[in-house]
Amino acid sequence: MRTPYRAMNQFIPLQEDSWLLLKNVLVEHQLAKSDLLLQPGQVCKHIFFLQTGLLRSFYLKEGEERNVAFTLENGFVTDLKSLRSAQPSDLSIQALEPSTLVSIPKNDLLQLYERSHQLEAFGRRLLENLLEEQEEYATWFTLYSAKERYTQLVKKQPALVQRVSLGHLASFWVFAGKR
Repeated sequence: MRTPYRAMNQFIPLQEDSWLLLKNVLVEHQLAKSDLLLQPGQVCKHIFFLQTGLLRSFYLKEGEERNVAFTLENGFVTDLKSLRSAQPSDLSIQALEPSTLVSIPKNDLLQLYERSHQLEAFGRRLLENLLEEQEEYATWFTLYSAKERYTQLVKKQPALVQRVSLGHLASFWVFAGKR
């Protein structure tokens, strides 16, 4: 398990004073299996770092759950659209295992940007990374067959294939073809 400090340092090395500012706004969350971290209609106001557990992000369309992403330990997750626009989310984020997270409240992070250029750089790099992940998934679904996507997933995230049910994985691949 990577600590939030070590995970955040992957984006930009944080000096102790910047880390202490950020640490003071982090909020810890415990989720039981099946708990929702975000549900449709809520405005997403946090960026989450998953310390332990497993999350899935999904949409509900015509009564069916359509998985769009999975987050393993040491990963960040949010609804970028809702976070940026302050509009209600269409996305759900659910724990597939008991999970421990820390969140960074958006409003607190924006205030910290004014106090620390280092935290401003951290926030920009974190959001760039989240966008890159979304673009990578979009590329998978645009350019590759379901079999090729599965091969990529096994290669890039073998632990995910071991921990996510076949039903959730199937929804992930089926949804990709219906976009």
